[in-house]
Amino acid sequence: MRDETFLLLGGAGLVGTQVARRIIGDLAPRRVVIGSLTEAGGSRVIAHLRNDFPDSSTEIIGEWGDLFLREAYSRRHRDDLLENAAAREGIFADLLGPVDEAYERSRLARLILQYRPNVIVDCINTATAISYQDVYTTSIIAKQTIGEVPDDHDAAELRLRTKHDVEALILSQAVPQLIRHVLILGRAMHEAGTRLYLKVGTTGTGGMGLNIPYTHSEDRPSAKLMTKTSVAFAHTGLLFLLARTHGEPVVKEVKPAALIGFAAVENRTVVEHGEPVHLYSAQTVSLDGRLELRIPSGDFQRLSDLQLPVIDTGENGVFTKGEFEAITSIGQMEYVTPEEVAHTCMQEIMGGNTGRDVVGAIDGSLIGSSYRAGILRSDAMEDLERLEIETGTHSVALGQLGPPELSKLLWEAELLKLAYQTLPKVLASTPSEISEMITRIIDARSGLRDTITSLGIPILMADGRNLIRGPFIRIPEVAGARTVNIGPADRDRWARKGWIDTRPENFAIWQRRFSAMREARGRKAHRGSSAASQEAYLLETIQIGTVAAWVLANEHDGFRIK
Repeated sequence: MRDETFLLLGGAGLVGTQVARRIIGDLAPRRVVIGSLTEAGGSRVIAHLRNDFPDSSTEIIGEWGDLFLREAYSRRHRDDLLENAAAREGIFADLLGPVDEAYERSRLARLILQYRPNVIVDCINTATAISYQDVYTTSIIAKQTIGEVPDDHDAAELRLRTKHDVEALILSQAVPQLIRHVLILGRAMHEAGTRLYLKVGTTGTGGMGLNIPYTHSEDRPSAKLMTKTSVAFAHTGLLFLLARTHGEPVVKEVKPAALIGFAAVENRTVVEHGEPVHLYSAQTVSLDGRLELRIPSGDFQRLSDLQLPVIDTGENGVFTKGEFEAITSIGQMEYVTPEEVAHTCMQEIMGGNTGRDVVGAIDGSLIGSSYRAGILRSDAMEDLERLEIETGTHSVALGQLGPPELSKLLWEAELLKLAYQTLPKVLASTPSEISEMITRIIDARSGLRDTITSLGIPILMADGRNLIRGPFIRIPEVAGARTVNIGPADRDRWARKGWIDTRPENFAIWQRRFSAMREARGRKAHRGSSAASQEAYLLETIQIGTVAAWVLANEHDGFRIK
């Protein structure tokens, strides 16, 4: 099947531009979408591509904005957003609020769903974008605001400043941003039917170690640079999980481990923090015990803007001859060109075996399950069953493994096992009969009942109006709340989520599950290993853990594919 639409995130960067050039020239798809942070950057690259391929039938489209923000904020600078209280609330909701709502607002999700790309090549320097929000400086500022209250402070102004600084600190945390980004990305690609996601990642240090002598102007060792590496490999870990998720695209990552460059060599005005650096006439001062770190620029004679011969390495920065010579020397970061990275990307896109896919390399180095562990599993299960009999207890679920549905499923399966032993006997009864039988067991076995409720798992009675419970309940989970309002819809949602539900309608669900288990087995060959499948349950007896695993795999899509 031919890939018709390619989406290049960070397509205006050095690598993104070269990947776009190779895709248009080698694959000639129907459409290439260039995603960039700024409109100017994207427009410049698109103009070059159209000039390079004047006869190409490929449609080249530009989209710009910050993909880590919601659609409404994506074309506003993050620093400006953090100065606005309403915008901070919005960013907080997108990072730490319900993921479904954040997904609906996400610029990234909308972009993917708009174009439904077959292939996404992500050249955004995600680790830099997230880590260089600088949680360290933000933490120091927040600590100072909280701890240093001047005697003549204005209470209202101090509250506003404290609120601003603490909220800015919360929003600079890297891990919530990265997790939310990958969750939204995965969901959007699943919905769009994307075939391949290829990430151009980073080591964070140009392939060097903790002894890296380079920073972005801060002292060594650079905490911000270490954060960048941490985020980069945390990102790899999340992509590893995405690659092991059923229904997601093929996921690959290539990690250049050297300085990437270059875009241009020219004499240009030196720029820092987006502003030109000025050339001033120097002054001589006396070292008399105090040294002023900053003197007003108006006290110096301004000569001109400072211009020097430099090499532009794109996202990696602008360097002088001396800096470039040092950083690319043997034993330092060394050097790789964007064309070489793009060549590797193209091989991966076309299914070649480059040996450079980091996700695949992790897969190949893992220690998986073993035959020995399988044998010992059986021994452990027999020992647990023996101890259950000896102690007269039920080793079912503590409620600590999660999700809450697991404990519910295990305890309900245990109750069905106590009442009926086998799937056919459950199927031979009506839901009302099952409900009555389970209710009698709960009434008669106080030790069983009290064990369940003491673990924070309530039991919803058959009438739907009464709840048997212990001192605490795990569901609903409402941070900081001791009481919640409850209506019929809440009751039903929480019962599905983690309450043992003795109502007949719940046992009708169990009967449908058991029927599906047996029907799937009947559809398979009765001989050989093909009888064992994810959909089939091979036993007649109710083995509670195996039953719960079947439900998680077939109803919750929770199973491993590797």
